Amino acid sequence: MAWIGRPAQGSARWFGVGLMSGPEMNKRWLAMMVLLAALMAVSVGCGEDAQGDGASDGSVDDDDDAANNDDGSGEPDFEAPLVCSGTGDLFATHVLEVTYGPGQEFGRDAMPEVVLGPPLGGGCCEGSLDVVSLGNGGSITLAFADNAIVDAPGADFLVFENPFEAGETVFAELATVEVSADGQQWHAFDCSATEAPYGTCAGHHRVHLQDDEVTALDAEQHGGDPFDLADVGLDEARFVRITDREDQVGFQGTFDLDAIGIIHPACP
Repeated sequence: MAWIGRPAQGSARWFGVGLMSGPEMNKRWLAMMVLLAALMAVSVGCGEDAQGDGASDGSVDDDDDAANNDDGSGEPDFEAPLVCSGTGDLFATHVLEVTYGPGQEFGRDAMPEVVLGPPLGGGCCEGSLDVVSLGNGGSITLAFADNAIVDAPGADFLVFENPFEAGETVFAELATVEVSADGQQWHAFDCSATEAPYGTCAGHHRVHLQDDEVTALDAEQHGGDPFDLADVGLDEARFVRITDREDQVGFQGTFDLDAIGIIHPACP
C-alpha cells in the first residue's frame, strides 16, 4: 500500500502500516517482527523441502551407471558387459584409436564426428565427402557404447565408404575389417582380392543411405559393405577395426570411412 497524503504528527506510516507512539507502537512493532520472522522460517523450510524432494545435485545413481554402461566418469565402460537399457544406437558412437598413414588427409579436421552416426551416401555416381581418409595403411578402431552386433541369418553389420561408379567401373578403395567382442581378441575378414568383386573387403559397395532418422538397416536398400559375424566365428561384437590395404596405392589406394552401422543389434 502506498502512502496517501502526509503522515499525522506524532505517528509514523511504513508501507501503509500505522505505527503509534509509546507502548502501543512497541506492541505493534514487536508483533510485526514476530510475524516477519515466522514467514521467513516457513519460506526457508519450504525451499529446503523442495530441494530435498526434487532437486538434483548432479550426482549419477549407480543404477543409472549400469544401465548406461557408464563407469561413473561420464564415459562408457567398455570393459564391462553390455547392459541394454532400451534401444541402442545403430551406428558407432566412439573412436577408440586411429593411426593415419601417408597420402590423403581429407576429413581429419572433422574427426571424430565425421565417422560417428549415420553415413551421408552419394548414391551410384558420386562419392560422399562426409568421410575421413585413413591414408595408406592407416587404421581406425570404433565402438558402440550402448549396443553391439549380434550374429543372425545374413549380414550383421555394414561398413560405409564412398565408392562410386563411372561407366562400368567402380572406384573402390579397399580395407580389411576386423571385429572383437572385448577389444582384445580380434577376428579378421579375408581381404586378399585384388579385383572385383573384392570378396569381404570393405570399400566397394555404393552407399545410398542419407536418412539420419533410420531405425533399421538393410544392405540392399541402404548400400554399404555387408559383413556376417558367422564368417569369423563370432556370436557378438562391440568393436570394429578397419585397416587400409597398404598394397593398394594411387587413386584407389586410400580407404575413406563414412560410418559403421548395425543390421542385427543386441539392443534393438
